[in-house]
Amino acid sequence: MKQRLHKILASAGIASRRKAEQLIAEGRVQVNGETATVGDFADPDADDIVADGNQVAAEQKRYLLLNKPTGFVTTVSDPHGRPTVMDLVDVRERVYPIGRLDTDTEGLLLLTNDGNFSQRMAHPRFEIEKTYRAELRSPFSEEGEMLLARGIRLEDGPTAPAKLHIISKRRRRVDITIHEGRNRIVRRMFESVGSPVIKLRRIRFGSVNLDDVPKGRWRDLEGREVDALLKLAAEMVRPKRRQRPTGSVVGPRAGGNRSSRSRRTTSGAKHS
Repeated sequence: MKQRLHKILASAGIASRRKAEQLIAEGRVQVNGETATVGDFADPDADDIVADGNQVAAEQKRYLLLNKPTGFVTTVSDPHGRPTVMDLVDVRERVYPIGRLDTDTEGLLLLTNDGNFSQRMAHPRFEIEKTYRAELRSPFSEEGEMLLARGIRLEDGPTAPAKLHIISKRRRRVDITIHEGRNRIVRRMFESVGSPVIKLRRIRFGSVNLDDVPKGRWRDLEGREVDALLKLAAEMVRPKRRQRPTGSVVGPRAGGNRSSRSRRTTSGAKHS
């Protein structure tokens, strides 16, 4: 199937899409013996593609699960020279992290070179749930539990209802499940109810658990795990049929005609 040439080069691990376009613009890529130009299409399975004199082969798709330690930035590279999660992964394929974990948050992080898979795991519309184990500085109050379970307003907007499970008698260890990915959202949620987080670890991503992967180590996801995650994403976007309440009226005339509403408003109705 025909694809943009720069996308093929990126998928093969030759370079990022932007750098692949630069390679093409500099005349360093040939397709079937002809020098390619930016915007060209090619079929990775049928066309002969060469970059800098090297044959371009389709890159094997990889799906990795990393137990990220604290102190590592969740990026491919860091301009400040800090260690990144890529320092912990040694594979030939050009993988990248799906979403982010804060530098001071540890636990389950997925990496891949499959853009379609990454988009389904990270995009908010698919609502993939993630579970975090939080250790708190002060006991988690019943009121705080009720507020987070209902959804709470933060400075950047309200949160969706969270699922909570208290795992210690002193209420200082809590598992929280959410599907949002806003910056430091779990820490901000607990802080907003008076129980700041002192340690945070992600233990589940969708249907995949961290299990016994040692800290700083990784493993390949099994095919059945990848399929289960994709199935979960598909179920999350399946359209739900809406039922109209009995007796409801739809349209601009709901509640009577415009003139009658105006008369009621001017005859003593209070405005909030």
